[in-house]
Amino acid sequence: MKVAHILTVLEQFAPLSLQEEWDNAGLITGSEELECTGVLCALDVTMEVVAEAVVKRCNLIVTHHPLLFKGLKKLRSDAYPDAVLLQALRHGIALYAAHTNLDNVVNGVSGKMAQMLGLKEIRVLVPAEGMLRKLVTFVPENKAEELRDALFTGGAGGIGNYSECSFTSEGTGSYKAGEGASPFVGEVGKQHLEEESRIEVVFPFYLQQQVVQAMIAAHPYEEVAYDIIMLNNPYPALGTGVTGFLQDPLPVSEFLQVLKKVFGTGVIRHTAGRVDLVRSVALCGGAGAFLIPTALASGADIFVTSDLKYHDFFETKERMILSDIGHYESEQFSIELLHDLIVQKFPTFAVQKTAVITNPVRYYL
Repeated sequence: MKVAHILTVLEQFAPLSLQEEWDNAGLITGSEELECTGVLCALDVTMEVVAEAVVKRCNLIVTHHPLLFKGLKKLRSDAYPDAVLLQALRHGIALYAAHTNLDNVVNGVSGKMAQMLGLKEIRVLVPAEGMLRKLVTFVPENKAEELRDALFTGGAGGIGNYSECSFTSEGTGSYKAGEGASPFVGEVGKQHLEEESRIEVVFPFYLQQQVVQAMIAAHPYEEVAYDIIMLNNPYPALGTGVTGFLQDPLPVSEFLQVLKKVFGTGVIRHTAGRVDLVRSVALCGGAGAFLIPTALASGADIFVTSDLKYHDFFETKERMILSDIGHYESEQFSIELLHDLIVQKFPTFAVQKTAVITNPVRYYL
């Protein structure tokens, strides 16, 4: 088992192309060709986590938070994150982070929060735009079904909860094969008319290469005519934050107790709000203050996030409850998420969750 095999699984779920420009997700140290002896999943990389990986014989640490965000000009053994990086390198441990790319998929960090609360009808709070592409191609009518199947296998044709979506129309195509050509039908030097099917499918931008490759591999024509069109439609499978509904509405005090229990937080900072019952919930793992206006516009009764500043609590004017459960607390289940993604693909491989609580914040009760 190579590190590359593990990374392929993670990046199929949360492609690196989904990370924000300022982020540093991906393989931070090590090589994809490294023989992987075991994987340790954590939220952060600390000295304690590296020591744990050594004891458990894991030479790949997969985290949500990248150890490095900025370039290093020095490497000192008495500074953070330098010391942790040096320790990982000393023991031949590869470090990998799935950060904002994991935030930006519907079943990612925020989606996992919603699942832990048992929410129904989970949707992205701010669907991403400009993520979709449409492929249009032309194929002989008797090859249309075969080509559609290839496109679906390549990842095209997904719309919301539906798969294998396409549109097919019929028409007549024309071409004249030149010298050196080997046409599927027709003769070199003569114009040929062919009854063709025009096939249209959509796909997320990060699948473009494999969708095009699947089309070309299955297409009977020597030269494949196709168009790739950028769409501005919002893509509900990608974006920031999520919303969902409780099966049974709860009084505010009871819902806050549920939050405290599920996320194990020592304290919840929150506004008063004017709602008596909580049914609609908006969530964002990590620092989500930038989503307050959107959560409010969505009609949520409460917005659960972290790292709210004093003045952030004034923004809703009590039209929606704001709650800050803590950064670590909101993202802690990403450890389980990363672990389960790998185990589902490699059920017999050594994949473990850290026993180290990396939360640097303590609550005095």
